Parts: sequence; C-alpha cells; structure tokens
Amino acid sequence: MYSYSIIQWLFFFYFYCFVGWCIESSYVSVKSKQLTNRGFMRGPFLPLYGSGAIMMLVVSMPFRDNIFMVYVAGCIGATVLEYVTGVTMEALFKVRYWDYSKNKFNFQGHICLGTSLAWGFMTILMTEVVHVPVESLVFSMPGTVLSVVTGILTVYIAADFALSFKAAIDLRDVLVKMEKVKEEMVHIQKRLDVVIALTSQEMENYKSALAESAGMAKEEWAESMAMHIEDIKSGIERKLNQVKAMIPAWGAEQKKDIGEELMELRTKYAINVADRKRLGRLKDFFQRDLLRSNPGMTSVRFREALEELKRRSVGKDNEDERQD
Repeated sequence: MYSYSIIQWLFFFYFYCFVGWCIESSYVSVKSKQLTNRGFMRGPFLPLYGSGAIMMLVVSMPFRDNIFMVYVAGCIGATVLEYVTGVTMEALFKVRYWDYSKNKFNFQGHICLGTSLAWGFMTILMTEVVHVPVESLVFSMPGTVLSVVTGILTVYIAADFALSFKAAIDLRDVLVKMEKVKEEMVHIQKRLDVVIALTSQEMENYKSALAESAGMAKEEWAESMAMHIEDIKSGIERKLNQVKAMIPAWGAEQKKDIGEELMELRTKYAINVADRKRLGRLKDFFQRDLLRSNPGMTSVRFREALEELKRRSVGKDNEDERQD
C-alpha cells in the first residue's frame, strides 16, 4: 500500500484538490446562498486539500495497523500543515484566507483545537474508506493515459497557480498602498491641528510645534490609524474650513508662512483622496474574483481597506464608480 510512482502521487494530489474544491465550494455556496468558486486558484482546485490528503496518506504509513496512531498522526500532521500554510500565506499576501480567532482554543487564529481533532477523523476516513476506491481506479488506468492526463493537469494547474499568485501579490500591494494613503491623511490631520492651535501664537512657537507633530507618540499615531477613513476625511475637511475662516484675522507674516503650509496640505489631501478612490475601484478581474472566492478572508493590519475592497468586489458601493 502507498507504493506509488511520482505520476500516481501527482494524480492523487490533483484528484483531492478537485474533490476539496467541490466540497468547499458547495458548502460556501449553500451558506452564502449564491454560487461561489471557492479557493485561492481560479480553476476547480484547492491545493490545501490536495496537500492535506497527501499528508494524511504519508503520516499514516508507519501506523497502518494501529487506527489510534493513525488518528494521532493525522491530527498532528494536518495541524502543522494548516499552521505553516496559514502563516506563510499571511506573511506573503498580508491577509488570512481562513481565521479561527473566534473559535475556542485557537492559536494565532491559524489553527484551533476543534479543527485539529476533526483532522484525525478525516485521516481515518481518508485512509480506510475514501482512498481505497481511488487507489483502485488509478491502478486500473493504463500508464500512458495516466501520464498524459497528469501532464495536462500539471501544465494547467501551474499556469493557474502562477496567475492566482500574481493576483494575490497585486492585491497585497493595493492594500499596502491604501494603508499608506490613510497614514498620509492622518499626518495631514495632525498638521492641521497644529495650525489651528497655534496660529494665534508666535511664529517661532508655531514652527517648533509643527516639527514636533511629525514625531508624535506611537500610541497617539496608532489611535489615529484606528479611526475610520471616512471619519479622518470629514475631520480634515472640517479643519480646512475652520482654518479658512481664520485667515482674515491673520497678520501678514502668518498669511505668508501658514498660507503656504495650508496650500500644501490642501494639495496633498486632494491627491490622497483621488489615490484612495482609484485604489478602491480594484478593476483587475483576477483580484476581484479572488475576493469573491474567499468571503471569509481577513486581515488584522489592513482590515478596513480589505473590507472596502470586498464590498466593491461583490457589486456594492458602485455609486462612486458611476459618478466618476
């Protein structure tokens, strides 16, 4: 048992990738009440399921006659695979394709006790029931046919994975840029606070406070970044109008120095608003499809930007696009 050639191992991997896609897509489609092409790739394959199935077969090999050890090996092997995959994908793409943070006894949201225990039962089901007829089917196929089919699938899946990987990297870059825009807006807001607070004071005090605002405490900066982007925009516009109303009372020196600062802030704000709107449109089909295929995708750092993109991907918030 399990004495397979490379071609057979590959075919098993692709077969279970497909079966996993069928199960996952059916479950998510029923749950969301709409057809969903689940997974990282565009085609009907989920590599995590294929990897999981192969892992179950491999870790159970030393314990073929001990069902309890097969269970234990399945729990450990699948949990390690799920954790390593989750951590790696989040490090690469800055998002989580699954998140157990709301489950009891989870570890960093990547794995949880309930799922780990379930993996053990899945390993027994895989080795004792599911894989037996699949193995017989593969053994009954002529070697040439199996090689051709596996070769075609390899080319197709490799191309699909390459396109999907690029889309995920591009999506990551969009999230990073959207967060950068938000950071710029927070900086503009803080500079406006200084302008408003110190325009009635001596110019030297104003310049000194403006320089100090750039190095404000990390805690204060983090608190500002936690604000919703729309609240930040409203705050900036309100403060710009407030400063505008103060201009007539300024002296000549204030109008010259602070006026230049105000013009710079207005320009930067307009540019950032335009950049945020452009990034939020997410016109790339593969990136939008990636979001639609993974409705449970989450991100700790880029939560707000990701939720905005997810709304766009399912056809919501299109009013701005039509207006533009």
